Amino acid sequence: MSWFLAPQTSPAEWPRVGLTVGKVIGKAHERNRIKRRMREVLRRHVDLLPKGCDLILHPHRSVLTIEFTKLDAEVLRILGQANAEVVRASAGAVARSGNAEAAS
Repeated sequence: MSWFLAPQTSPAEWPRVGLTVGKVIGKAHERNRIKRRMREVLRRHVDLLPKGCDLILHPHRSVLTIEFTKLDAEVLRILGQANAEVVRASAGAVARSGNAEAAS
């Protein structure tokens, strides 16, 4: 499963998630089932979603047949990576602002 993280242009009250399931994945009922499974896993871990960013998930066709526990573990891994990326990006922003203040 691939994922992307985008900073929110206007901070929302809650984290936002986008699911992209294209027609290449399968017929409508298969795409809908993938989205339902993904929404259920994300609902269970809404507290782990990165704040101030939009998380876009692009699941593969295997989400249809994978065991739910494995799907849950995969989403937890992605959420951990996304949160680490947010921390890394914010630490870099703080360091850059500190360098700008020192240069003035």
